[in-house]
Amino acid sequence: MTDTAQAFAPGNISGVFKIIAHDDPSQMHSLGLGYTVREGVTATVNENGGHGIQVLFNGEAIDFPTVIGLATRLAPGAELMIDLQTTLPLSSGFGLSGASALAAGFAIDRLLGLGHSRHELAMLAHVVEVEQLTGLGDVCAQYHGGCLVKLRPGDPLAAEALSVDDGVALHYRYFSQIRTRDILADPIRRQAINQAADVALAELGDLASQAKVDMATTIEISRRFAQDSGLLAHEEVIRSIAEVEESGGAASMIMLGNAVYSTLPFTGSSPTALSTRAVEYI
Repeated sequence: MTDTAQAFAPGNISGVFKIIAHDDPSQMHSLGLGYTVREGVTATVNENGGHGIQVLFNGEAIDFPTVIGLATRLAPGAELMIDLQTTLPLSSGFGLSGASALAAGFAIDRLLGLGHSRHELAMLAHVVEVEQLTGLGDVCAQYHGGCLVKLRPGDPLAAEALSVDDGVALHYRYFSQIRTRDILADPIRRQAINQAADVALAELGDLASQAKVDMATTIEISRRFAQDSGLLAHEEVIRSIAEVEESGGAASMIMLGNAVYSTLPFTGSSPTALSTRAVEYI
């Protein structure tokens, strides 16, 4: 046991997703396409005697049910201060709920000397995300790191890496939040998403067998999915995608947020990069 423990989990851009529904949260997950980026969440955890479980997000107290749910499940009765730091925006499609839960879980495990495996900690973070309706597939990507496709139903942590160069530049802009909970709870929207995803997954399956994959190709698949699923509706998102495409680049909507990612800079965008860095102790 130590006085303080830290862990890092990367942000994740989801470009395509299909909902794999199941009554058991450990079996409900998503298939699709995702990219972990160089920025992420750093969790610093200390014991918090007499004050229960408290969560700070960039220095501000926050009600964060996913992180609190993970902490109480992982360490029943423990009193913990969980300090989460990130430069990425919350509820904008960067998978910060999953990254926060995953980083917090690793740090709690280290702090209390619980001895859980990486797989066990990732599965717990995934289950809590599903229960809270905050995500279905980010934890899988953050567990592995890189440009990943998930093609096999039944295993929430199964993924294949596409051979996209590590460190390739990406650009993004966040406009406003989309509540993942609202999308996942709507059966009509879920059906439309899954129908569009089946087409995209067939294309992604072909990419998985290629020796080299261009980032733009993956984003173009995501762009078609965003359009066909009905998720691409925000005017500023549509306008930004058009700007990039008119400049010869590829751009799509980040799932699930009113946000854009692209191969080229565009008005108001910020730079990031693909990273193969996965969740880790610091």
